[in-house]
Amino acid sequence: MNEPSAFSLQSSVFRFPDFFVTILCWTWFIPGFFLFFSWRYLACALFAKEQEQCFQRLNSRFFRVFFHILRSTAPSHTWEIDEEVAAIRSAVIVCNHLSYLDPLLLIALFDRHRTLVKTRFFTMPVFGWIIKKSGYFPASGEGRFTRMMIEQMETMQDFLASGGNLFIFPEGTRSRDGMIGDLNQGAMKIARLCRAPIYVLQLANTDNLFTPGRFLFQTRVRNTISLKLLDRIKPDYQHHTPSAAVLEQQVREIYQRKTV
Repeated sequence: MNEPSAFSLQSSVFRFPDFFVTILCWTWFIPGFFLFFSWRYLACALFAKEQEQCFQRLNSRFFRVFFHILRSTAPSHTWEIDEEVAAIRSAVIVCNHLSYLDPLLLIALFDRHRTLVKTRFFTMPVFGWIIKKSGYFPASGEGRFTRMMIEQMETMQDFLASGGNLFIFPEGTRSRDGMIGDLNQGAMKIARLCRAPIYVLQLANTDNLFTPGRFLFQTRVRNTISLKLLDRIKPDYQHHTPSAAVLEQQVREIYQRKTV
């Protein structure tokens, strides 16, 4: 039987931190959830008057702990979060998309939030129940999700007016080259309908920590993850309501202007 080469052993040892951090994070997601948060969600569902708000707050706290674990165990990654971002209220937020970490980071930043979630997640046990209770709405309003989409849209204006944020990744998928792809006008239509401002955010380098297509976190690379506010669009809805196409073009121009 062939013995492992020295190179294979060195490679395995070198990758151990990635494996350790990945397993630790998954431990928080599954056993950690059931030990420390499942009873909180149950209490929220049984006793909270504002269930959606309660669920959103719990989601935010859950992922704050997750990022605390990640930042502590992967110190080669530096995090720079614009203070202006966490202060955003009553807005439709659009952001570029690089990694599965992106929506989790925005949930962690905002106590009051809604977002679009892939429809297949609504059918998952436990997780599907949580995202329904949290007021998230399906990315597709077809079939049995039509009513859910309508109900969420009917309350969106009041939700935003009360200080909540809706964040959407208008590219619809993660960018593999860092460039901004085609932008879906859904976020702009919601902003227009609810007469809400649009805040344009830019994430950088989350894909260097959790690379699309890879299972393990990349903990050993020197990397700076940043989230910054590029600009804001505040139309004068009282006198002129721009079309969704015009708002989409303005968002694209902001990305092009700020990233060159």
